[in-house]
Amino acid sequence: MASPAIKLTRTYQPLDDAESDYGSDFSPEEELIVSQLLSQNAVEDNPIVNDVEHHEAEHTLRIPLAVGGSELAEGVLLRAARAAEEVFEQINEAVGCETRYPDLGNVVKEERPALEGVVQETASTDAKAPDTRSPLERFRTPPKKGLSVTDLISPAWCELQYWYSLTLHGKKRRTPAMKQGSVVHQKLEDQVYTTVKVDVTTKEDAWGLRIWNVVQGLRTLRNTGMTRELEIWGTIDGLVVNGIIDELSYICPDTDLEEAKPKGPVEEKHAPDQTTIAEFFKASGGSTLKEATRVVKRQKPTDRIYLCDVKTRGAKTLPSGAAFRPTKMQLMLYHRMISDLATGAVDFAIFTDRYKLDPNKVFSDALIAQVGSLNVMSPPSTQESSNSESPPQDDMTILLEHNTLSALWTFMISEFRTTFPDGSNSIGSILKAEYRSRNAGEVMGSKTFAMDEQELTNYVEDEMKWWKGERETKGVAVEEAYKCRSCEFAEGCEWRMKKVDEAVKKSRSRVRSVV
Repeated sequence: MASPAIKLTRTYQPLDDAESDYGSDFSPEEELIVSQLLSQNAVEDNPIVNDVEHHEAEHTLRIPLAVGGSELAEGVLLRAARAAEEVFEQINEAVGCETRYPDLGNVVKEERPALEGVVQETASTDAKAPDTRSPLERFRTPPKKGLSVTDLISPAWCELQYWYSLTLHGKKRRTPAMKQGSVVHQKLEDQVYTTVKVDVTTKEDAWGLRIWNVVQGLRTLRNTGMTRELEIWGTIDGLVVNGIIDELSYICPDTDLEEAKPKGPVEEKHAPDQTTIAEFFKASGGSTLKEATRVVKRQKPTDRIYLCDVKTRGAKTLPSGAAFRPTKMQLMLYHRMISDLATGAVDFAIFTDRYKLDPNKVFSDALIAQVGSLNVMSPPSTQESSNSESPPQDDMTILLEHNTLSALWTFMISEFRTTFPDGSNSIGSILKAEYRSRNAGEVMGSKTFAMDEQELTNYVEDEMKWWKGERETKGVAVEEAYKCRSCEFAEGCEWRMKKVDEAVKKSRSRVRSVV
């Protein structure tokens, strides 16, 4: 598939589209207000420039506060979060692997003339030798990072904008809005876990630490009724995909909706005597997890587990229609991926092949010693206690018995089966998007909707055709042209220019027919 031509300048100015065929019912002042609202919401709703990208902490162990993490954290230096995929790329580079795709973001400056020069140079190069590789081949082939949920849902806003972002930066460029959102997400995670730095020397140790943190997350969910920032993995068309779920809990966002299961998003409802985890923390001023756990257990309406994604924004309005679609697809994809893990349908061999891991290589003594020395006991849940007379095992014992990636992955899957005893039926079909203020972190509102397997399948199949280069890149539909107001590439976007040209020709044709 030929790469879209790129000759762009950065702009956030209103569009200069062809004149409309229809008159406006708004006064000039009202049109200005509407334009400002559309521009603001377009920025807030755009996941390419606004959504927080979740990153795995740099070689850190997550200790649940409920089992003594707060005491262990004293005097420990906490490190800033960074993508785990970058860890592996750095390890590969250390042993002589070459970077196949240069990151243009390293040479792109904030000044518009400099950016325009780089983009024009790229366009000139493409004109001489068109790059016919698919997006998958260009941006997500080893040694580049694998596909993420972010990669699959960002094009739901605009494929062309995401294509341009990948072409210039190789990934989503971190914006001030994302940085502010990361602070909110970190505060929420700190209510559940503390992190302790762990020295990692091999790729196998790094992956082992990630798997172990998932085990801790599942146990925290069972023991306290809620967990946050749970990393999950899956495969689509044989390709590795990873993501991080913001929150899982036993609290149903809307029991009436769970029974009715409509297909569209609706506003969340709560029983008069039911309080969410977010509302509890807000009301209590950041109370301890132990206190919150008592609330969760008292309110637990079912044994199902429900997924929630937290979005941060500056505008007080909530997205709807096409603007809500990326979030909707994101949550439904999480639902499918965790269902596959709960049923043991994910083949770990695909991951070891993708990342060149040795599944039978024994973890280093340093890793086992560091994790085991914390001597964290993982108390069984009430259900586990009633079904087993064996005492809880400490981390050192578990790691010694599962001291390879293959063994630890198998152990993690057993933890998934314990957490989701009925497989996918243990996962609630009602999904929730919670919106918080980017500045203060308070809850602004939420939306819930029912899982729709067919809608997700249709979306993923179509999106994978784009990633594989089986169809051309598409821009936004005409009725979604407001999205262009938040796009830094709007001025030179070939899709937009094509639509403007079509509108002009259409207007001229109508004028000639009238004359």
